Amino acid sequence: MTTAYAIPERRTWPEAAPTTVYTVASGDLRLAANTTCWPAQQAFEEQVREAFAAHGWETERAHGVDPETGHGFIDSQARGIEVFRSVPKDAPVVVVDAVWQYSHHVLAGLRAHRGPILIVANWEGQYPGLVGLLNLTASLTKAEIEHSILWSRDFTDEWARTKLGEWLETGSIEHDTSHVRDLGAVPDSDEARLGTALAEQLRDDHAVIGIFDEGCMGMYNAIIDDEMLNPTGIYKERLSQSALLAEMALVPDAEAEAALTWLEQAGLTFQWGQDDATELTREQVLSQMRMYIAALRIGDDYGVDAIGIQYQQGLKDQCAASDLAEGLLNNVERPPVRSRDGERELWAGAPLPHFNEVDEGVAVDALVTNRVWTAMGFDPATTLHDIRWGEEYDGEFVWVFEISGSVPASHNGGYDRSYSMRQVPMFFPKGGGTLSGVSKPGEIVWSRVFVMDGALHADIGRAHVVELPEEETQRRLDSTDHQWPIMHAVLHGVSRDQLMARHKSNHIQVAYAPDAEAADRALAAKAAMFAGMGLEVHLCGDVAL
Repeated sequence: MTTAYAIPERRTWPEAAPTTVYTVASGDLRLAANTTCWPAQQAFEEQVREAFAAHGWETERAHGVDPETGHGFIDSQARGIEVFRSVPKDAPVVVVDAVWQYSHHVLAGLRAHRGPILIVANWEGQYPGLVGLLNLTASLTKAEIEHSILWSRDFTDEWARTKLGEWLETGSIEHDTSHVRDLGAVPDSDEARLGTALAEQLRDDHAVIGIFDEGCMGMYNAIIDDEMLNPTGIYKERLSQSALLAEMALVPDAEAEAALTWLEQAGLTFQWGQDDATELTREQVLSQMRMYIAALRIGDDYGVDAIGIQYQQGLKDQCAASDLAEGLLNNVERPPVRSRDGERELWAGAPLPHFNEVDEGVAVDALVTNRVWTAMGFDPATTLHDIRWGEEYDGEFVWVFEISGSVPASHNGGYDRSYSMRQVPMFFPKGGGTLSGVSKPGEIVWSRVFVMDGALHADIGRAHVVELPEEETQRRLDSTDHQWPIMHAVLHGVSRDQLMARHKSNHIQVAYAPDAEAADRALAAKAAMFAGMGLEVHLCGDVAL
């Protein structure tokens, strides 16, 4: 019998041109962000081209500018797959990041690529290029894809040029990560016993994290497989953001108004306006109060121990931003919310830990922090920040840790030292207020839970938050997103380049302790709890156990 099946031919890829690198630019899914940020991306790509030319290499952009959108970003996973069909399989590939990017746009192409891979970002605060680089390196690390990373203001400095030459010659770049050491055996102490006992309790009794739609903004690194997560004692309750919208619609106007009135009486300053497209309006914030109340009630329904709202895709087109609600959930003092029948106050006198952007590494971290800090009698308010940028000030490197408007008020020193501004229109078309402020000076523990080599890892270190002059704070805000909360952080024993070389996420988790000695004790207990949960724990920088 003769058949006439349409058997496809194997795809062939073009041959690589000699001394040529192929560049790609992963972008946002949101058109407004891509068109706004495109000029900065173009300028940085030219700097990268000049840097390769100085080494005698050509750059060939693997994709052009879309005449309909007016930008040259890869703006979907399907587009990324299409682009990589024209990239020679064995050629050196450079992902050029001057903006926030969705890692899954290029993950498929990079996973199948056989040549050396480099991610470069510009050392600027204007748009989150460094944040994009850190997310992509974390995603490739989880996917076990070999790659190198490099950063520079404009790639004219000797350090960056030398590292670029190293990659061209060897296909990889070695960075200094001598600040990292394995935890090893935990020294016996009251804190170690506390952490171990809390880990045993978690593994015995289990905990539930409620996730409103997994996989925010292409952050492949922020998804932890159940088979890896469950042995720690943590289980997922997969929730739908459509259910959150439905619950928001059931919140009576009087309850939303009461929550907003509570915040105003607590001293939170709202920078009100009238233009819904560009300014903060009362109706936007009332929508956020409904989200806050709805999240607590759904969390109560499912018995969750922490909760995460994705927001950026889906909800951004339906309602105001989630950030104000997120910051409230992470704070001990917050507007009281009762069960639907009015019989119980939900999480009275305690936060319901929220993990922003449904980052499950943050979920593990926030849950651990909440239990350790609560057991030690410290304020358990915790939050993530993006590692946005930083510069030296008065002889020390001061990081700009900044997130999209959702810190707990206690990190700013209270509601009367916090403020709310309308969210950035290009990211948040429906508006909504931030929970912003300047983080108070003090001692903090920082950490990150991530996936590497097929296992859960945790890096943990110490830092302190400094107070900068008002004009320097404002300069840093104006250099990034002035609507968002900012933390001026100085890491202990970890340089700028060491953190960039090692950190496997765009996010960093922070929590305050009463003083330096208390922070050291809290770090020891937290490290012991991580270890007791089965994580591979690494101490970073100057850490006392």
